[in-house]
Amino acid sequence: MLILDEAAIFCQNTQGLFSILGIFVTAIKIFIPIALIVFGMIDMGKAVTNGKEDEIKKSLMTFIRRAIAAIVVFFIPTIVGVIMQLVNNSLTQDPGNATDVCGYDQCVKAVTGIGGKCTSIQ
Repeated sequence: MLILDEAAIFCQNTQGLFSILGIFVTAIKIFIPIALIVFGMIDMGKAVTNGKEDEIKKSLMTFIRRAIAAIVVFFIPTIVGVIMQLVNNSLTQDPGNATDVCGYDQCVKAVTGIGGKCTSIQ
């Protein structure tokens, strides 16, 4: 349990950083789909106004590559969170410990969403 106590202390000491990181991750999750739509509309609009078949296909392929990149970036925090949760579950005797107010779960909530807070160390 020494590892978990150190994790709780680490989470409490870095709570502000994790909260800022959580705001940043949330902003990226909002900005990426909007940017994808805007840039896709601009590229396809240019290609259609030029009327060249090759430019339309090229713009479509660019849009598909951007969409794939956006999906990957959008799901990276989720994938990392799942992997880290598996590691956390292997370290704890009781993964569903409801009294863990400063542990790993609160750090993850602070990063993946806005509002995860560590209130005290046990």
